[in-house]
Amino acid sequence: MPASTPTITLVIPVFNEEAVLPELFARLGALFDGGQGCVWRALLVDDGSRDRSAALIRAQAVRDPRFALIELSRNFGFQSALSAGLAHAATADAVVTMDADLQDPPEVIPQLVAAWRAGAEIVRATRRTRRERGLRRLGFDLFHRVFGSLSDYPIEANTGTFGLLGRAAVEAFNALPERHRFFPGLRAWIGFPTADVLYDRQERAAGVPQQTFRRLVRYGLDGVFSFSHLPLRLLTYAGLFVAFMGFAGGLFFVLWRLLGFENSQQGFTTLVTLVLFLGGVQLIGIGVLGEYLGRVYDEVKRRPNFILKNPPRASGAPGPATTRD
Repeated sequence: MPASTPTITLVIPVFNEEAVLPELFARLGALFDGGQGCVWRALLVDDGSRDRSAALIRAQAVRDPRFALIELSRNFGFQSALSAGLAHAATADAVVTMDADLQDPPEVIPQLVAAWRAGAEIVRATRRTRRERGLRRLGFDLFHRVFGSLSDYPIEANTGTFGLLGRAAVEAFNALPERHRFFPGLRAWIGFPTADVLYDRQERAAGVPQQTFRRLVRYGLDGVFSFSHLPLRLLTYAGLFVAFMGFAGGLFFVLWRLLGFENSQQGFTTLVTLVLFLGGVQLIGIGVLGEYLGRVYDEVKRRPNFILKNPPRASGAPGPATTRD
């Protein structure tokens, strides 16, 4: 059961969000001033920003001690920044994870806290609607549909980073050793009682999206290859199908000749088609195996997920200068 006056820490990765930070500070400040029967704290993790994001967060932490800055030594990526924040928020009663662009409105957080107080250890913020349009929206919808059918673990569609983890869930998440992290999948994998809160995803408050198409594709592949063995099974099925068709075709031509029929065709087109088809299947198989093997190689190296540039700016914030998850 949560404490009568629980400590709620917000973990917010930040990368080149100078344009949106003033409004983020204002809306979080309004939330914190409302109290909601909680002690609030915000950990903003600067993921190697090249603009004034770190300076703005540092100035806000001076004005309001409820805000704190964690600086990474370079850009490690959103998932690593999120892991850094969770590692430094382990003493909180509950942790809210969210993006800095205000597409996930802070005004929904009291609903997440209420669901947690009602007994849920994990609260997922599920998107009822979203404002993205065009290819970006199509890509998100396609990913959620495909990933839901591929994943070995049930992961709620239209959920992302936004949500709440109780202390037990945070400790379980921090104990996970892998480097290629897909947060919604890991959140589902660790278990615990779960609740959902519906909300409408907003447009960015300012600036432009910092997640490039390449990063989104990499993130999607991490989700598929970290939580599904189906690509490997499909390769096995494809191999069995090709072997069966080859055996059936060979048996057909043997019977054709035994029955005395002559083959007047040279079969050049058929031969080229079969060679190209088999070569394509083999190359796809090598590529899928390479994706899995590359991730195994990264895990074996055991490099840290992140390195801190400086100790946390907030007084009493725990954590080493480097952390291996």
